[in-house]
Amino acid sequence: MTGVRGEGLDRHPSPTGLPRRGVDRLAPAARRWADVLASVFPDVGGAVTDAVEARRILARAPSSPGAPPAVGSVTDRSVPGPAGAPDLPVRVYRPAAPGPAPTVVYLHGGGWVLGGLDLYDRTCRALCRASGAVLVSVDYRLAPEARFPAPAEDAYAALLWAGRHLQDLGGAAGPLVVAGDSAGGNLAAAAALLARDRQGPPLALQALVYPALDAARDTASYRANGQGYYLTAAHLRWFWAQYLGPRGDGGHPLASPLRADLTGLPPAYVVTAGCDPLCDEGRAYVRALRAAGVAAVGDHCPGMFHGFVGLADVLPEGRAALTRLAAAIAVPLA
Repeated sequence: MTGVRGEGLDRHPSPTGLPRRGVDRLAPAARRWADVLASVFPDVGGAVTDAVEARRILARAPSSPGAPPAVGSVTDRSVPGPAGAPDLPVRVYRPAAPGPAPTVVYLHGGGWVLGGLDLYDRTCRALCRASGAVLVSVDYRLAPEARFPAPAEDAYAALLWAGRHLQDLGGAAGPLVVAGDSAGGNLAAAAALLARDRQGPPLALQALVYPALDAARDTASYRANGQGYYLTAAHLRWFWAQYLGPRGDGGHPLASPLRADLTGLPPAYVVTAGCDPLCDEGRAYVRALRAAGVAAVGDHCPGMFHGFVGLADVLPEGRAALTRLAAAIAVPLA
């Protein structure tokens, strides 16, 4: 399992790791891509307040050029959802190499409101290819149409299905991993809590990429990185409002896994970006897991921004982080 990496990316670190006034800590290539993403991303919480309109704007954004990464096979199907809920569409990515492999249930990002199987197709292909794992990408229900805890229950339902079909997915000898980025990292952590509390399925690893883990949104990284680095504090405020609704309990451990009792959870691998509002809660989660006796590795990348791993095909630091993440999945912590 790889350790903490990426420390050399920050060319102008402050003593606290937060930005100095007037200094852009993003690596030059990262700054270019952060600005590109900001230019096409809907201004949610500002000019855009309707989820349907936000999805419409995102759907009009230009797609990545070039052919997607090749994998062994890609299959769309449905799996049982939670009791009383509709079936869940999933997309199963199989590596080219035969033989037993880890099975990864992957929860996409998008603030619980945006995203889906197509938007995350390239990321899932790249992770499948790099890790040699079978990936099950989950099209969970989105807010505000389906608010907390519906997406978390969907994530757990997909995990249950994968755990019952390991023989057909990665093979009987392969471990089961739950993974996700941003809001999907939140859902992956929540699904790990549910798996612990509902006696299964057993998990080898929770792999979280810049996860949202605390509805309080009260950290130094929120204040320091809340604007100018693509994902903003205003975006996150709106996303949480859509997810929780006017009467949602942001303190519930499934909504804010950082506040949960973390004992007995599977090992974790957590990627954080230094120029991300969510940076501090991801790093705090690693510390809290260790304090609870859970093995946890933090891969902190100071010169990067929220979303950089999804740019692995054009951003060298994203490619390096994806490679380390893939290695963690291929050989989960014991």
